[in-house]
Amino acid sequence: MIRRPLMMVERIMYVDPETPLNCVYTAKIKGEIPEENFKTALAQIQQKHPLLRATIDHKSERYPLFVGQKDIEPIPLRIVERKTDEDWFKESENGWFQLFEHPKKPLAELVWVKGQDASEILWIMPHCISDGTTGVTLMRELLSLLDNPHAPLIPYVAFESVNDFLPSDFNTGIKKYKASLYLLFAKIFFSIQRKSKKRNLGKNYAIHWKMTPEDTKLITEKCKANGISVHALLCSSVMQAFRDIQGDRAKGKVISPVDVRHFIPEIKEDHLFAFAPTVELSVKKGSKDVMSNAKHIKKDLIEKINKMEARELLWMGEHMHPIVERMISMLKSSEGGHDVTLSNMGKVNIPNDYKNFKLETVISPTVAFPWLNSNTLVTSTYNNEMDFTFMSNENFLPKEEAHLIKDKAIELLTTSL
Repeated sequence: MIRRPLMMVERIMYVDPETPLNCVYTAKIKGEIPEENFKTALAQIQQKHPLLRATIDHKSERYPLFVGQKDIEPIPLRIVERKTDEDWFKESENGWFQLFEHPKKPLAELVWVKGQDASEILWIMPHCISDGTTGVTLMRELLSLLDNPHAPLIPYVAFESVNDFLPSDFNTGIKKYKASLYLLFAKIFFSIQRKSKKRNLGKNYAIHWKMTPEDTKLITEKCKANGISVHALLCSSVMQAFRDIQGDRAKGKVISPVDVRHFIPEIKEDHLFAFAPTVELSVKKGSKDVMSNAKHIKKDLIEKINKMEARELLWMGEHMHPIVERMISMLKSSEGGHDVTLSNMGKVNIPNDYKNFKLETVISPTVAFPWLNSNTLVTSTYNNEMDFTFMSNENFLPKEEAHLIKDKAIELLTTSL
């Protein structure tokens, strides 16, 4: 049974016991499903994933722990009557602020926005146990079991520490010296930082939209013809949109998370995991050419990914626990050096036809970061439609301005080709 401290990256996403930081994953289905099928499916999913049978203990030791519970309660299923096509959006926003601090309740909830013919299903989970791949995995497993309660799910054993991911030739002696230096530099850095009283005091919001299959096809085909990735074009278009709308206030940089499973294959695609190493990408100074910047970004991204040492990053992070609270404090008060965190989940790997229902669409995750700069854009593609969720807070980026950036980004995405 799992009992381990939260990794450094998990602690940052946990924030503290009073601050919710949740991801909400949504899918829309057409068809009728018995309520009993939901309960059966949730029980099987909970038995597969160790973190869904654990709680977070922040009192027993200096740093918070994941602690497995033998008598954990079932994953709650909350049923909401579906009255409009936008009810799911309200439930998604409500899910941002739910605390998962009960000593016997799991770190997840399922919301069923139940309609006569159409329904939305929402997974709500703390970000400290989930990334984009986690949301896709849990939705895929749930839909499979709703259609066939006898579909097999194979449980797995949770890792005990980041040491489980270290190669045999990992030189801990040299790395410990390096980690000690990093920690020292970090302490000096935080000690000389001026304390800011700025905070995220505005209302969090999300903006959701989809591209038509025609526009999605146009973008993917033109990217291929020009030798660039869709992700590079997204980054270039979004950064230029910030420049066009914000002028000198724009930073010309994005933070882009990368799925850690690409670097550490022991973390399987269907395992719950929260850490996503990031790369910083920027447009060329003085250049407003979206396509040229996209080519520069693609090259830069490939180089940075090839240099990334994800195992070492995880291990180094475990030596930074003494400064996690100062990191969190800085995130809550600093405007950062980037315009937005841009997460591209790519094509969502979930079937759409089932015996008893049809999966209409998958909606990109929503999240409300408590940071001052909470600008976050998530995109995914399902059924040949690119889907977007753009999140921030009114205090840092007024919603009206976010709509202008969104509209400009769409214009650049479709006309630059």
